[in-house]
Amino acid sequence: MASLKDLRVRINSVRSTQKITRAMQMVAASKLRRAQEQAEAGRPYANHMRRMIASLTSSLTNPDDAPDLMVGRGEEKIHLLVVATSERGLCGSFNTNIVRRARLRISALLQSGNEVKILCIGKKGRDMLRRDYEEHIVDTIDMSEVRRLGFADAAPIATRITEMFEAGEFDVCSLFFSQFKSVLSQVVTEHQLIPVGVPEVSEEDTHPEGSDAMYEYEPEEDEILAELLPRNLAVQVYSALLENAASEQGARMTAMDNATRNAGDMINKLTLVYNRTRQAIITKELIEIISGAEAL
Repeated sequence: MASLKDLRVRINSVRSTQKITRAMQMVAASKLRRAQEQAEAGRPYANHMRRMIASLTSSLTNPDDAPDLMVGRGEEKIHLLVVATSERGLCGSFNTNIVRRARLRISALLQSGNEVKILCIGKKGRDMLRRDYEEHIVDTIDMSEVRRLGFADAAPIATRITEMFEAGEFDVCSLFFSQFKSVLSQVVTEHQLIPVGVPEVSEEDTHPEGSDAMYEYEPEEDEILAELLPRNLAVQVYSALLENAASEQGARMTAMDNATRNAGDMINKLTLVYNRTRQAIITKELIEIISGAEAL
């Protein structure tokens, strides 16, 4: 049985940990609000970009002349997987879920005889993946210095991916991230960046708000797409990073809340053990005193 001193030390230690987890929970809640606002503000732009590409695609006279970023090169042998995780831990299963989804995809591609390359965004994903797939990791993008995520942080990543595609280093590129739904729900998502593919054209895409307006493009649609698709790639990466940031803070807030509650339960149990042990020691000492007095 632990001594009273050991129990006091442990109780104080758990209380110190509880203060840290409660503070981290409050910080995560504050960051979550800003990250959620950013993610929600970025969604309409990404949706309008998709509608514009759908409208341009529907106006192409010859879809076979579409840029390679949209239709690819006709091969799917080399796959680039962009795995976006966090730079820090203590966020529950946030990183683990993303990496698990990426591992399943990597395993399936390797079993099919395809070549796999991995581009990591965030060191947590790199640390997990390099245990089994270190030879497939081509680079890691460090985001630890980024305090407030902006489009300027995502644009270089999209440029890097575009340059790799133009250099023939891969045929298909997929992005893994966590889409924010709520504080308690984050959905791991696999989104194909290259080739973009021909979007499904709906009535809303071709005729916004039900109008029957017809558009004429200058220069030609394929030239506009050649300029628009790289920007769309940057928008998609930026939107995914915003979703990831909100999901990370939501997962951290939940994890720290659970840790704080668990610390409270542990303090209560240790306090109960401490009081019982103290009572047993006092009772034992009283018995010894009474026994000694009777012996005299």
